[in-house]
Amino acid sequence: MSKLVPIPVGVSARHVHVTREVLDVLYGKGYRLRPMKDISQPGQFAAHETVELVTPKNKLKVRIIGPVRNYTQVELSLTDAIMLGLKPPIRESGDLKDSPGVTIVGPQGSVTIEEGVIIAARHIHMTPADAERLGLTDKQIVKVLCPGPRGLIFDQVLVRVSETAKYDFHIDTDEANAALLNTGDIVQIML
Repeated sequence: MSKLVPIPVGVSARHVHVTREVLDVLYGKGYRLRPMKDISQPGQFAAHETVELVTPKNKLKVRIIGPVRNYTQVELSLTDAIMLGLKPPIRESGDLKDSPGVTIVGPQGSVTIEEGVIIAARHIHMTPADAERLGLTDKQIVKVLCPGPRGLIFDQVLVRVSETAKYDFHIDTDEANAALLNTGDIVQIML
């Protein structure tokens, strides 16, 4: 039997990360994102600002996550991608090579990115101290047990170790719905 270690869930809804240059086009030169609420990872926030993703098949409104980054990335669930007619790969954040693009429309302008749409790989954020305590390493793959009436085991869970991380298991809305999970619920890493 595996050792089970509790970890809180963070459900990540569809969102976009933008560069300074892209934000300038979408919202106007020098525009500053207005934090609406902090999200689980330190220094990051859901902004009041939203944009519309546009494809030949459909449109979808998504929230910007701040602060600005050095790359523009759109994170969708598979359900969102199907609705937009896109076939994004499942990837770690920042791994955008050969992913589909999309047009992003804001109140002041639009930008078409050639690549950058992904389905985020399910992952666990932890600090180096957490990793040492659990005997895990950055980029290691683990399983997570989700008990309950729709209980299941998530396989292929990526461990992401960072000095600035907060201990959290991130899944998208499709995955959360499949297991009847909400942000703040406790699940268990299978060691």
